[in-house]
Amino acid sequence: MSKLVPAIRSGDVLIPAIGFGTWQLDNGAAQPLVEQALEIGYRHIDTAQIYRNERDVGAGIAASGVKRDEIFLTTKVWIDHFADGPLQASVERSLEKLKVDHVDLLLLHWPKPDVPMAETIAALNDVKERGLTRAIGVSNFPSAVLAQAQALSKAPLATDQVEYHPYLSQKALIAAAHAAGTSITAWSPLAQGKVAQDPVLIAIGEAHGKTPGQVTLRWLIQQGVIAIPRTKTPARVVENFDILDFELTDAEMAAVFALARPDGRIGDWIDAAFTWDVD
Repeated sequence: MSKLVPAIRSGDVLIPAIGFGTWQLDNGAAQPLVEQALEIGYRHIDTAQIYRNERDVGAGIAASGVKRDEIFLTTKVWIDHFADGPLQASVERSLEKLKVDHVDLLLLHWPKPDVPMAETIAALNDVKERGLTRAIGVSNFPSAVLAQAQALSKAPLATDQVEYHPYLSQKALIAAAHAAGTSITAWSPLAQGKVAQDPVLIAIGEAHGKTPGQVTLRWLIQQGVIAIPRTKTPARVVENFDILDFELTDAEMAAVFALARPDGRIGDWIDAAFTWDVD
């Protein structure tokens, strides 16, 4: 299995294109899976304050034996901590839980209209200036809100982490982000398991000796999108990383793009003050 993971340069950092997501890996589940992921060759680990597993993720990193400077570690600030002061304090708590002196990428988890964006972005930049993170970014920001955040930030926004998979087109957001020098990171890249039964993805996979999930992850990284699949199954941790030894043709890429549909979004939790991009 190849371990030469491609990386996306964005803002101040190089982000490994395949990461291990830890959403819903709570009550101790994250630690052994993070250890396994790092043993296999993953070097990008994603967590968040609201996942309530930062301690377990940190324990997995410590137990793995992989040097800290070889790991790209992301966490996200929850919306309750978006004010100046509480944001910085929450990051300090995250670092204590993770048992690290900095993360590589710190994201705002969702746009939140209750706190002025200028205040939140200034606090996010303050965290970076203090060396508690190497890079900053956002998550679940539509392109219009992303543009507002970019205009307010001294430091570049390295990524916008959003739902993205074959059933949800994100062409407009990706184009806007890339034009501004911001990468896109896909959460729920396997549509929470829905891709496994898709006949188009099954057929493409059979042509390459790969699973529908592997086809989907390959489709993402061939676009220059970062993917952070999450799984509770050790065998899937291995499978999701084994996507570096094949390439989809232009026709196969187009066939996967064609799966997008108007009702493809899974996580429609955005505040009413904002609207999703429509392609």
